[in-house]
Amino acid sequence: MKNITFFITTCFMLLFIKVDAQEYTLLDKSDVLSKVKAENLSLKISQEEINKAKAEYVQTKAVFLPSVSASHTGFSTTNPLMAFGSKLNQGILTQADFNPSLLNNPNKTQNFATRLEVQQPILNLDGIYQRKAAKNILEATILQKQRAEDYLIFEIEKTFMELQLAYKTLEVLKTSLKAANENKKIIENYFEQGLVQKSEVLNINVNVTENQNQILAAKSNIQNISNYLSFLMNENSFKVYKPVKELALHTADVTTNAVPENRSDIKANELSVQAYSAMNKADKMAFLPRLNAFGSYELYDNTLFNGNANGYLIGASLSWDIFKGSKNIGKAQKSKAALEQQKLEYKKYVSKSNLELEKAKRMLFDARNNLSLNKLAVEQSQESLRILKNRFTQGLEKSNDILVAEAKYAQKQLAYYATIYQYNYALIYTQFLTKE
Repeated sequence: MKNITFFITTCFMLLFIKVDAQEYTLLDKSDVLSKVKAENLSLKISQEEINKAKAEYVQTKAVFLPSVSASHTGFSTTNPLMAFGSKLNQGILTQADFNPSLLNNPNKTQNFATRLEVQQPILNLDGIYQRKAAKNILEATILQKQRAEDYLIFEIEKTFMELQLAYKTLEVLKTSLKAANENKKIIENYFEQGLVQKSEVLNINVNVTENQNQILAAKSNIQNISNYLSFLMNENSFKVYKPVKELALHTADVTTNAVPENRSDIKANELSVQAYSAMNKADKMAFLPRLNAFGSYELYDNTLFNGNANGYLIGASLSWDIFKGSKNIGKAQKSKAALEQQKLEYKKYVSKSNLELEKAKRMLFDARNNLSLNKLAVEQSQESLRILKNRFTQGLEKSNDILVAEAKYAQKQLAYYATIYQYNYALIYTQFLTKE
């Protein structure tokens, strides 16, 4: 049984030494920001969304620009009408072709036609409003990407502070472990002199083991946060990072009482409302007539890729879909409902953003108040521990009292650093919510 215990203890210590000797890569926050802006996958996806919106906006140029097409067709026919018309287009009709028997039973006739066709929109009001909607969507998509960048900056700030807090936690735990090992030596020495019971030696051993477990958990937390930073920077080789700067208290004033109306995501939602409004108007304009011009130039021959005869056609058309089985009516009603829904979504989004801002401001206020209290608690627990250690060396306190005081001091330190993180987080979150 003793051999098994020794083996387990040895393995644990080897693992602890291996983790403690782990290499770290120093990292500056500005480097993270630059890499994320250049390589982050979410931002690249947002850019492709912009490219898609740009392409859809380019398509709406069709409401102004002509469409041009060219074709070359050929056929062979004995159909009386087609045969006579083909000869007429080719300019090869003769007096003999008007013979009734030939008109009714023509010989096989070949026809090859080359056609260049142009269609020019003149007035399509629905297309104009569709173009306006596409432009609004493009502008909204650009603003959404800007907000995505703002969020990533906030996420990096938060994650970087989490890493700083994790290292502060590790520092406190290592100091606590060092103190526990020192206490262990003292108690073991007292035990050898018969001044303390075996139970006190066991207690200090348990305390040392708990500290070691906590350090291992803290190191795992550092690895997890570092891996997340690697993910944000789109790095495949997951490193263990260590911030160049330690966790420190941020200072800034927040005076905004409401989220700004020109914040990029709110402005994007407003543009979405305008896009839905334009689409609704486009559906209404579908009830009005459309005016388009058209023209074509044609070459005819009975031989492939020749054109001994030619002609052109120019005209304009005024088309009006008076009634399409309630399709246009239903489409206009649907876009109207979508517009009203988007207005409500916009109002809800602004209201929720203001709610988040109020919550963040309260979080900031509470963290500011807790800072001084937790700092005082650290100082008091440190002094209490110092007094207990002095009394313990004089044989006036038990070892268990020292262990409790050491744990309390470590807890107060961790609570103080956590409060710094909470205050900084509330501050940058408030700044994120109020960024114009």
